[in-house]
Amino acid sequence: MALKIASRFRRLLQRPGSIDLGPYERLTQLVGEAEDSVVDLTDEELTEAVAELRTTGGLHEDEQIEFLALARDAGKRAIGERAFDGQVVGALAMLQGRVVEMATGEGKTLAGAIAAAGYAVGGRKVHVLAVNDYLAKRDAEWMGPVYELLGVTVSHVGQASTPEERREAYQAEVCYVPVSEIGFDVLRDRLVTDVADRVTVEADVALVDEADSVLIDEARVPMVLAGATRNEALDDDVVQLVRTLRAGVDYEIDGDGRTVALTDRGTDKVEQALGERAAEADAEAAEAADDLTDADENNAEETDEADADEADEAVSDDEAVEEVERARFNLYDDENLDRLTQVNVALHAEVLLRKDVDYLVRDGKVSLINNNRGRIAKLQRWPDGLQAAVEAKEAVPVSDSGEILDSITVQALIKRYKSLCGMTGTAVVVGESLQEFYDVEVAVVPPNKPNVRKDDQDRLYLTVDQKNAALVKHIGEVHETGRPILIGTHSVEESEQLSDKLEAAEIDHVVLNAKNDAEEAAIIAEAGVPGTVTVSTQMAGRGTDIRLGGKDETHDKDKALELGGLYVVGTGLHASRRLDDQLRGRAGRQGDPGGSLFFASLADELVTRYSVSSGLRPHPDGTGRLTDRKSIGMLEHAQRVADGANAELHRTTWQYNRLTGQQRAILLETREKVLTEDLAADELAERAKERYDELVDEVGEDVVKAAARRIALRHLDRRWTDHLAYLADLREGIHLRSLAGGIVHLKPIDEFNKSAIASFDTLIEDSWKDAAETFADAEITADGLDEESSGIPRPTATWTYLVNDNPFGTEADRILGRLRNAIKPESASESEEILAEEFDEDDLPEELRDADDDEDDLPEELRDADDEDEDRKK
Repeated sequence: MALKIASRFRRLLQRPGSIDLGPYERLTQLVGEAEDSVVDLTDEELTEAVAELRTTGGLHEDEQIEFLALARDAGKRAIGERAFDGQVVGALAMLQGRVVEMATGEGKTLAGAIAAAGYAVGGRKVHVLAVNDYLAKRDAEWMGPVYELLGVTVSHVGQASTPEERREAYQAEVCYVPVSEIGFDVLRDRLVTDVADRVTVEADVALVDEADSVLIDEARVPMVLAGATRNEALDDDVVQLVRTLRAGVDYEIDGDGRTVALTDRGTDKVEQALGERAAEADAEAAEAADDLTDADENNAEETDEADADEADEAVSDDEAVEEVERARFNLYDDENLDRLTQVNVALHAEVLLRKDVDYLVRDGKVSLINNNRGRIAKLQRWPDGLQAAVEAKEAVPVSDSGEILDSITVQALIKRYKSLCGMTGTAVVVGESLQEFYDVEVAVVPPNKPNVRKDDQDRLYLTVDQKNAALVKHIGEVHETGRPILIGTHSVEESEQLSDKLEAAEIDHVVLNAKNDAEEAAIIAEAGVPGTVTVSTQMAGRGTDIRLGGKDETHDKDKALELGGLYVVGTGLHASRRLDDQLRGRAGRQGDPGGSLFFASLADELVTRYSVSSGLRPHPDGTGRLTDRKSIGMLEHAQRVADGANAELHRTTWQYNRLTGQQRAILLETREKVLTEDLAADELAERAKERYDELVDEVGEDVVKAAARRIALRHLDRRWTDHLAYLADLREGIHLRSLAGGIVHLKPIDEFNKSAIASFDTLIEDSWKDAAETFADAEITADGLDEESSGIPRPTATWTYLVNDNPFGTEADRILGRLRNAIKPESASESEEILAEEFDEDDLPEELRDADDDEDDLPEELRDADDEDEDRKK
């Protein structure tokens, strides 16, 4: 009842929340009544009854009721699970294009399968988009018997699937596939030169599992198809030089920790070092030239001493010139652009990217860590030479690089589908974003049994050390009772540090992080066994049910219930409250008891990055714990600001990618006509008629048409690749145009769009001109086009990966960071007054003391606010 009232109140305020579930609940009652006529059917009769409902226009309301009654009974027969009313409501909502929020353990997988089968019976093809291979394979096989009984074909795709296996899998009515795999297949299909090489089918219905993670957290991550071109090995001299630079002297890090830049002193130091090394290299080259000259002179039959003296004098002059050039070495000269880029990426890699936090080194390779899940980000790499810089930093072999042939963001990929729905445990929090970016609404399905989990108030401490001491002590106290504990950490580094502390406290535990993610499902499934302490990075095992008593509920389940169920402990608040809720949601499934408690400190990265300590006068108790409203309000404020910053970054990224997507659609329309029609032959026959007629007479029209098609496709793809490279460079420096506008403020996104449009305007026409030039001299025989001899070879190899887009933030993100504290948390204004003489600044964590050392670094609004506070106190 409370959920319904809250939902109606949110709708009254036009705030995203749950849609009205009343119509779905009424239909669910009718489904229950219709079920009586289904139970007596044989399996064959049930399958036949579903077949009679098949249509090509989607199921109408009466047909949905009958289908859901059949599907509910099919679940009971095939896998022993009869869908609860809540699962039926969820399936109905998904069939009408909603994102369904269902608590952990409420049966989202079965509800999703029923919805997917409903779409299939209605004549639609469905892609159930999973977050990884394991879940795609598991759910397809788990729900397979249900689909079979309903007469619906099902398949799955994984990283190891061959092109033929993928082509066959996509033909099924329902295909479970990781979102990255369908994205990569789409990219590969866009570059085929023969229709028969395609593997995907037309995008129809997307049913997204873990919808908030896929649609929001990963929406801006580009999936990339690259072609082999070069190796980006970083100069070891640059790597070693960067390691000698000192923080605060040679370089400075911005307040958000997202960017690092050389100071004037640092620039001088780098220029001097690189200038000296350049001069040394030139001197070695000159010495080698002298040796060669001496050898020639000794072997010569006649030596002209005057010429030799003149040559020595010339060498001496060259050395003098080199000395002057060395003194004038300018890192920012155009000819030194490559050196400047290497210095910048090496500095970013050395200073801002942390081992076991941002990446792992495993099996001689650098592997990125997914910040949202704490898992290895398979096939993911950093852009613009940063990957090579990190590899040089860690002294591992530099991985292959190449030029981007095409790319697509998760959001653009999802936008291709005609219908979208999904399911997750936390959707309301991102309801506004789902409406803004996808135009879908959220339906919150009440749990089958009331949630009795007890969520304790967050515990806030002054320093990290005090927080960790209290954390380990509390874990030890709970562990002594035998209650199962799941601890959520933010990074591999933090999980291993906590593990060391637990070992020192003699607390037996298991650690699950990106270093052993292959064991993820098995470890997390046993986290509900009494006496178990599981240390997990981020949302480990999301999608794997944690049952009290273990996977099969046979290990002292009754004892686990008596002890209060699974106890979730967070070592710090996440940048998004939704991620905290996801971790809490691991406990209290299906009406089980459970509990959660989060620890935090004022020195946590969330606070130091997204809030300020101005005006804060903390009064910790003997353990360092803070309970005053102002300190707690500061923590909550930091999380709200972080959430807003991430939403703004998503919005900004989408703005920059939207025009690119529209241009890609125009290009693909032309490419499709070239691929499937005779557009290339018609164009080239018109532009090079004599050559075309000559070749037709020599090798036949079919051969010429095929050659024309391959030539045109190659130049369209080449021009698009160059355009993407131009846009990448353009975006990197577009914010500088706002500084060049004088009194007229130039919006970076407007300037980007203006330049991008100008660059694309002639792209297709230029492609045809290039194709005509190639066609005029192409090597075309009866065997077809020789691409290599004709000067249009395709990449020798292609591969796919995900780019960690904007690892240091866009300019808009950095500006937002500088202004993030303009509004003080409401709770701060309500806090109790504390006399200045009662406060010792040394009580503050060092990170916050540093933040207040220079009041001029604060936004003007905060400085003014502080002055007003002081005036009021006086």
